Amino acid sequence: MKKVIYVALFVVIGALLWYFTIKPSDYTIRFTANAIPGTINQSLKLWDQTLDTVRKIRQEGDLYHLSQKVKYGDSVHTYRWSIRPLTDTTSQVIVNIVDEDHSVMNRIQVPFQETDFVRRSKKMAISFMKNLKDHTQKFKVKVIGKEELPNTYIAYVPLQLTQFQKARGMMRNFSYLTNELVANKVQLNGPPIIEVTHWDMENDSLHYNFGQPIIQSERLPVETDIKYKRIFPKQALKAEYNGNYITSDRAWYALLDYAKKHNIEVEPTPIEIFYNNPNIGGGEEQWKAEIYMPIKEVHE
Repeated sequence: MKKVIYVALFVVIGALLWYFTIKPSDYTIRFTANAIPGTINQSLKLWDQTLDTVRKIRQEGDLYHLSQKVKYGDSVHTYRWSIRPLTDTTSQVIVNIVDEDHSVMNRIQVPFQETDFVRRSKKMAISFMKNLKDHTQKFKVKVIGKEELPNTYIAYVPLQLTQFQKARGMMRNFSYLTNELVANKVQLNGPPIIEVTHWDMENDSLHYNFGQPIIQSERLPVETDIKYKRIFPKQALKAEYNGNYITSDRAWYALLDYAKKHNIEVEPTPIEIFYNNPNIGGGEEQWKAEIYMPIKEVHE
């Protein structure tokens, strides 16, 4: 009988120690989202910009784990977000929340009553869920599969911006690039294109070339910021994107997911071809872009 009591006490003490010292949160929220991890990751970062945060959201090692600190009165709450893919179109989101100044009291109260801490945590999660749902209704991505990247010669301007600023950089240089080419009577040869040369996924920063396909000639303007190169044909994974070009990178994550599920090694240097001019207007849901993610070449 004493052994049973000792074992029971050991289990209870162990459980209490885990609950008050090891458990990663004062409160945990779980929900299923109709979005892939990359879309959730980027949506969290944009949503975070609307909050009164002590520390802006940041990735912790990979796009599946993020953390942020939010101020509520005299308290600072730490939110740790974990994203787990479930299907091709859904993910589970787990939010572990800690009140840094009142953690012990929260852990005592939470199992027995809905505290202000719990209500605030639920409100935050619901706010993000609504934000994510609204965002995912504004674009569409369709993965086509393997296709050959088109062969083209481009005049381009090299840029270094964040993912969110990518479309802004394109718009800012579109008139300059086009006007210079037209003024020199260079023949255009297709819709605008972006070639990513470096993608820092942790910091969401890009090095990319914004270009205009042209017919190579002796009329090309020199002594300008414009450079020239040929993009050679190669095997790639292709997706079609419809929506605002600011968030066309959602297709990048869809292609990375597709590559991972089909054991295809790719280079994280996407190429985008844009078929609509945002300056002309029209419904964003009709804007179209083709996205290519180059497949790694195997050298024997």
